[in-house]
Amino acid sequence: MRTWLVTGGAGFIGGNFVLDALKDADTRVVNLDKLTYAGNLDTLTGVRNHPAHRFVHGDICDGPLVSSLLRDHDVEAVINFAAESHVDRSIDGPAAFVQTNVVGTLALLEASRDYWKSLPPDQQVRFRFLHVSTDEVYGSLGPSGCFTEATPYAPNSPYSASKAASDHLVRAFHHTWGLPTLTTNCSNNYGPYQFPEKLIPLTIQKALAGEALPVYGDGRNVRDWLYVGDHCAAIRKVLEAGRPGDTWNIGGNSERENIDVVRAICALLDERRPLPDGTRRDARIMFVKDRPGHDRRYAVDAGKIRHELGWVPEHDFAEGLARTVDWYLEHQPWVRRVLDGSYRMQRLGDGAL
Repeated sequence: MRTWLVTGGAGFIGGNFVLDALKDADTRVVNLDKLTYAGNLDTLTGVRNHPAHRFVHGDICDGPLVSSLLRDHDVEAVINFAAESHVDRSIDGPAAFVQTNVVGTLALLEASRDYWKSLPPDQQVRFRFLHVSTDEVYGSLGPSGCFTEATPYAPNSPYSASKAASDHLVRAFHHTWGLPTLTTNCSNNYGPYQFPEKLIPLTIQKALAGEALPVYGDGRNVRDWLYVGDHCAAIRKVLEAGRPGDTWNIGGNSERENIDVVRAICALLDERRPLPDGTRRDARIMFVKDRPGHDRRYAVDAGKIRHELGWVPEHDFAEGLARTVDWYLEHQPWVRRVLDGSYRMQRLGDGAL
């Protein structure tokens, strides 16, 4: 069996990746997560007693802990999802983003490099360090064109700047020491288990409650939406067949203006859970002061991963959004526990979940 160290594996994308990876009988997962506000043990309930899953409550900044996990579990790959990722929070407090996304990635790279160098040649060849990043490192696009892997970095928020720095560190560790790194830059993810501060789950919850629906600026900021299950499948492709030292953009080929996303959610909820007074939820949309430095448009050219590794997204946006709305409707107890913080009352510590 192969063993993967997944960091941030109780978060949104990392949690979905862990649940998917454990469907493979040949894969063991050591899951390291600090359990900040966005890390949720409830996400991992389905693998609580899985013999191939070990959860460790810890920080990627803790180099000795990471080193011991790599060594004790004979890890063949590190998949780094651990990150502070909310732009609004990075504007309010950028230091936490530098600490986790830059300092934490550096500690993880140093421990992985030293471990990799200690392996016998046949195991060194198989080892991989996969770093999960974002398309936001490229900055903002005009009305046309797409980000490619050759697009110069131009981050515009403290969040994207911290991710850009971590990407550069990953590149440097490959070129300086030969560490077999892989980097992926994805577009906006959506789907099950996303913390309800991001646009789609936040809108679902507010619309479900019949509350006002705040939209930044004129609502015409454009994002390329990627269903989280498709993202996880792409990461598996890169991990299995990607060239060390290379990067891949992962996008959903689903550009939408934010206002259209909000309206689509309203329509789905009006169909599934009409409001008692019969009013349309999109009547509650309200435009609010724009976020500082709000990037106008992101769009990803995923041609490289499509042509080189044969990956294409399976879900178009309409289908993926409907699946996401239905998941949140069916998992309101999960949402309530996240919002009231009661999931934090669980016992924390090492051991299988």
